[in-house]
Amino acid sequence: MKKLILPLMVTVAVMLLSSCGSTKDVAYFQNATQVDLSASQVLFDARIMPKDELSITVSTTDPEAATPFNMTVPTTYTQNTRSTYSQAMLQSYLVDNQGNIEFPIVGTLHLGGMTKSEAEQLIKTKIQPYMNANETPIVTVRMSSYKVSVLGEVNRPGSFTVSKEKVSILEALALAGDLTIYGVRNNVQLIREDASGQKAIYMLNLNDANIINSPYYYLQQNDIVYVTPNKVKAQNSSVGSMTTLWFSATSILISLTSLLYNILK
Repeated sequence: MKKLILPLMVTVAVMLLSSCGSTKDVAYFQNATQVDLSASQVLFDARIMPKDELSITVSTTDPEAATPFNMTVPTTYTQNTRSTYSQAMLQSYLVDNQGNIEFPIVGTLHLGGMTKSEAEQLIKTKIQPYMNANETPIVTVRMSSYKVSVLGEVNRPGSFTVSKEKVSILEALALAGDLTIYGVRNNVQLIREDASGQKAIYMLNLNDANIINSPYYYLQQNDIVYVTPNKVKAQNSSVGSMTTLWFSATSILISLTSLLYNILK
């Protein structure tokens, strides 16, 4: 009996160790010192897509010259049960499926596929004929609906609005609280829809520092990032509530084995 106890303890220990996943793929950028980052020296500029909501402001030295192009909508709110206030807010513009908006005075403008600076220059050119020759309008375009979604094996999954209109895959994962220990780092899925409505799925390897040079390093508005679970999480999910029971039984078995070994030695 005494000769069987030690091998039994070793067997149980091996079983426990074998249930643990490998940690070799947990670290990001494992080959960081071997990557040429010269190709990443390009500033990212988001492009306007269908269904984007734009805020467009026109400023001039003469406030009356800009008034027709800064349409406002009344917004009411109640401060208390007795007082109701009305405040004017700038009209936002929803880009249609063809990439167009309807802008005051000038009519239809095609902004789809343009960067903000390109859209600002186009609007400036279109409204200039309606102003005094000495007036130089300043046009500011902002995307008020720039958001990305992060799902799967992250600590805080959800949709996140990005105010600066620029977010990398790593920043998006940081917003979601980073990957859990069960997240697969070398097979993160990026789901993207282009201006024509075509969907595509791209695989990203966070273990490889070359991801910084990837065209998918910076996310577009409405991108979805999905982190797949590793085999350990999948196995645990399939076992369900039996996992706790298995660990409890294993713990009891180890305790009894240790007790018997101490008694019989």
